[in-house]
Formats: sequence, C-alpha cells, structure tokens
Amino acid sequence: MIIGEPAPPPGGPTRDRGGPGQPLLSVKGLIKHFGQKKGFLTKAGPVVRAVDGVDFDVAKGETLGIVGESGCGKSTTARLVMQIIKPDAGEILFDGEAVGSRALELNAFRRQVQMVFQDSYASLNPRLTVEDTIAFGPRVHGATRRAAATRAHDLLHRVGLEPARFAGRYPHELSGGQRQRVNIARALALDPRLLILDEAVSALDKSVEAQVLNLLLDLKDEFGLTYMFISHDLNVVRFMSNRVMVMYLGKVAEFGPSEALFETPRHPYTGALLASMPSMDPDARTEVAPLAGDPPNPINPPPGCRFNPRCAKSAALCAHEEPTLLAAGEGDHRAACWLVDPSSGHPRLAA
Repeated sequence: MIIGEPAPPPGGPTRDRGGPGQPLLSVKGLIKHFGQKKGFLTKAGPVVRAVDGVDFDVAKGETLGIVGESGCGKSTTARLVMQIIKPDAGEILFDGEAVGSRALELNAFRRQVQMVFQDSYASLNPRLTVEDTIAFGPRVHGATRRAAATRAHDLLHRVGLEPARFAGRYPHELSGGQRQRVNIARALALDPRLLILDEAVSALDKSVEAQVLNLLLDLKDEFGLTYMFISHDLNVVRFMSNRVMVMYLGKVAEFGPSEALFETPRHPYTGALLASMPSMDPDARTEVAPLAGDPPNPINPPPGCRFNPRCAKSAALCAHEEPTLLAAGEGDHRAACWLVDPSSGHPRLAA
C-alpha cells in the first residue's frame, strides 16, 4: 500500500496472511522482571516480577479487554507486545510469524501495531502541529510530504476534527478529547491491523468518553481493526470487548468471553472486581468491601496462588500449589483457580 491512498479493504491478502482462523496475535510464556541482574562485579538484586508467564491470543477483528488492579502488569504487557521494552523470555507471534524474525522484522511489525496512551498531552510533541504529528510516521516510513499531509487530513476528518480548523493547531490549543482524537488518528496513519489502547479514555469526561468509544467502534469496522483494550472501568470493558483477560500480580487469573465472564466469573478475584462496580440501584448498596488489603509485593509474591492471601475461599492447597489456567465453562472460558478443577481436592468443592 502507498501511504496517502485509501486503506485496503479488511481481509485482503496483505492483511490476512494466515487466514481468518489464525490468531492475529499469540503471546506465549511472556516474562519481564525489573531489577538488578547479576553482572561480572555485581550480585543479582531483588527483581519485580511485573509480567511472570502470560499466555493469550487475540483473534482477528475482536476486542480483547484487559483488566486488573494497578500494578498487575496490564501496561507492561502492552509495552512488551509493542516491543517498547524487551521481554526477558517468551514468544510473540503476529499472524503466525515471530516478531523480530526474518519473516517479520521489527519495523514491519510496528507498521502493523500501534498504541494509544492514557496521557493524551504527554503523548504529543508540543512543537509539532496536529498535521505534522499525524504525518510524521508516514514520512519516516517513506511517504512524500504531500502524501503524508493528505493522509493526515483524511484521518483528521475520519476522527471528527475538521482539517481546516485543526491541522495547524498545537497540542496546547486542544481539549483533552480533541488531543486523544489526534492520538487515534496518528495511530491509524500507517494503516495498522492491531491497535493497543492503554487507558485511552480514562482521563476524559464521561460525555467525551462516550463519543470517543463510539468513534473507536466505528473506526474498528471501517478499517478492519483488532483492539487490545486496557481499562479500569469494567462497564467500558464490557461495552467494548468480545473477550476479557483478568490479570493479577503479573499472571492471568481468568480469560473468557465477555458476557460469560461478567455473568458467571469463575475466579474469586474476578468476582471481587465485579462486586466492586458501582450500582445505580439504591437497594443494591455495597456495605462490605468485596476485596480487602493491597496486592502482595511483586518482588516476593506468595507461594501457590498469588491471590490466596486476600481470597475468602482460600485453602491450604492454594497456599502451596499454583493453579494453571483450566477450562471453566463453555468456549474459551478459563480460570487459574483450584475451584474449577473437580479433582483438585479443594474443601469447598465437597461442601
């Protein structure tokens, strides 16, 4: 595709190499630890286990929601997928090809995967106009100045900003919602297939948030996009997502179809998160906190299930053996909890 021309139709040969049944993104055994590592003259220091063995797939055309408390590894996972930071271990496949291999070099991968960050102001260069911001990526990848400017104006129009009014403005002359629309337009400038949205609407007013969410849904259909959608707002995740991944302390606690996970959560942590959602019903007032305490120290996580110190259903088994993701319902619904394994011997299964 020549940058500046209309995007090819979704599902075309250049955008669907592995066929519709092959996941667009496959992550296996992803690990990232931060801290001092052993050197020639230094001893290994304590490490923060930010992401500690994460596996998931993202199907073509879907929106995968990622939720969890602050510090659970959501944003680090996104940055590892984007290759902003290098993983310590693990494999990332994009449409069946290993990222960074000869078949899919890093530059080619980054043209197909873009990211929208939470802080709309810090994400933009204050010295560049809106037009230059959006056109920068295409120009770096070989487009002419004219083609890049044409692409920028087209994308501004598609995200709801009139090019004649906004192309020459600087970030400080825009509202928060307008800046985030510019960030979305910039992310689309290279015609990506996967868009990672890291708390992209959390800093916006609710009315503006609704507009941007509807815009994202329209753009997803128009450009044939796939989303990884990270958010603390569970109502927004339910509205946007086809499947949801719940993370806790660097691990995947539960994974499954959105409606199944919200209606019948199988991991106690997921149930606690859903119970903490505000209700509009005055008779459904929360009188007891569904989740107490803070997450354990990621430098020294507890043995066994990492959620067991805060879990009301914890047993001796949970403190000694770490569960893996096990089938917890129909389809791809899985949970890392001994309660979903009938043969685990958990005392609550016999109750």
